[in-house]
Amino acid sequence: MIKITLQTDAAKACYPVYIGRNIAQNIGHLMGEILPPGPCLVVTDQNVLFYYNKISHNLQKGGFKPHLKVLDGGEKIKTPAFADMLYRRALESGLDRYSSIIALGGGVIGDLAGFVAATYLRGIPFVQIPTSLLAMVDSSVGGKVAVNHPLGKNLIGAFHHPSVVISDTTFLKTLPPREWRAGMAEVIKYGVIKDANLFSRLEALEKTNLQRPSGRELIYIISRTVQLKGMVVARDAKDHAHRRILNLGHTFGHALEAATGFKHYLHGEAVAVGMQMATVMAEKLGILDCQTARRIAELVEKLNPPPPPPFLNTALVKDALYYDKKKEGNELIFVLPEALGRVGFYKSVPQEKIHESIAYCLNIMDK
Repeated sequence: MIKITLQTDAAKACYPVYIGRNIAQNIGHLMGEILPPGPCLVVTDQNVLFYYNKISHNLQKGGFKPHLKVLDGGEKIKTPAFADMLYRRALESGLDRYSSIIALGGGVIGDLAGFVAATYLRGIPFVQIPTSLLAMVDSSVGGKVAVNHPLGKNLIGAFHHPSVVISDTTFLKTLPPREWRAGMAEVIKYGVIKDANLFSRLEALEKTNLQRPSGRELIYIISRTVQLKGMVVARDAKDHAHRRILNLGHTFGHALEAATGFKHYLHGEAVAVGMQMATVMAEKLGILDCQTARRIAELVEKLNPPPPPPFLNTALVKDALYYDKKKEGNELIFVLPEALGRVGFYKSVPQEKIHESIAYCLNIMDK
């Protein structure tokens, strides 16, 4: 088992991230080192409900009294209405300010349960037990929690760090191939923004291994991305400046998700296509050489992101861009690759370059 300690802010508050095989069977002990025993609410979805049986007994051994709320999976549950449902369940379960909420699932469950924990009784502890690769390498750490609004992704949210993250890699055995590829998109992102060696290591993997690495390689990938994100967050916990490098591919990606009603793309798939758009834009603006742009495009293409739905066009994506929560006034801020391991922030990008980048990656000539 690997333990990584992440710093949350300038005050040097921190929390542990545990990564390893079969470590969820020790959840009661790992939580008990940090949190007081008592009632807790476990939030999960139908797809991973069977993992609850793996942790419930151990929670009880640690003095915790788990209450369960099972939701449907998918982005459709990441809304204020479902948050209200969890508030009610927490109240019915007798959770007080010393209780905790446990997110057992992927990024959607983590974001939703974390948002409820951040706002219930003005904030109670929560624990991340990610069951998807994307959640293990990215969304379970960093302290961003949110729900969606029909006009945009993660527009209603808070900063609320977990008390502990427990990433049991055996939970990934049942992860569908499409979810694996979505998670690997976030891994590629970290190689582009912060670690050229990681990017090269991913390039060296065969396509099948890229989609499902295992053993030591999987542990390395998860631990390295957690370390990289931890370094970025420690420098800028509240997303004022430097932390925005983590949004590579996300400005376009969130727009793709919103423009398709959060029904067509998995989050990681939208990020993959968003990275392609950001890479095309960087090359068109002359800030990224064509060889590096080709390397990024080829690695992302190994993930086989889905083609756009027939109704999607450039205008829909451009309109959705302007609900991006990171914009300043009416001005969009794009995170664009400058080299492997380095990105920059760009404002005042000409509209024709935005249009061309979207159209090129959607493979359409329109509008």
